[in-house]
Amino acid sequence: METVQIGVIHSSYKTPAECPRQARKSVQVAEIEVFEEYAGGLKDIDGFSHIVVLYWLHKSQGHSLLVVTPWDAKPHGFFTTRSPRRPNPIGLSVVELIERKGNILRVKGIDACDGTPLLDIKPYVPEFDEKEMREVKIGWLEGKVRR
Repeated sequence: METVQIGVIHSSYKTPAECPRQARKSVQVAEIEVFEEYAGGLKDIDGFSHIVVLYWLHKSQGHSLLVVTPWDAKPHGFFTTRSPRRPNPIGLSVVELIERKGNILRVKGIDACDGTPLLDIKPYVPEFDEKEMREVKIGWLEGKVRR
């Protein structure tokens, strides 16, 4: 299996500690530079208000099967957390697409360090991405995060 870097994320965050957790309400604007050889794949992206961005958390070091998060003092299995410290440190953000200028996308709401390798971009489509469920359970995070 081979992963190909298709671009780079430019943000004001220099270290993982500076990145906002989940960046949900971040007003910080970042730029996603798609390499020229993939820029043709951005055709029609301007019609989307939000995109899903996948990236390699290149500053993440190692992993542990159990993780202590900012939301709880008890350790939890890393598959039940959003910790960047994982065997394959893949980051995912749903961001607001502000504008496109050629191969540059200006976005709001990303939690990636400057220089983060871009792996993929997908359109955010509520009909596909929002699941209708009778009851959503959020495990150990219940009561620790606001919905």
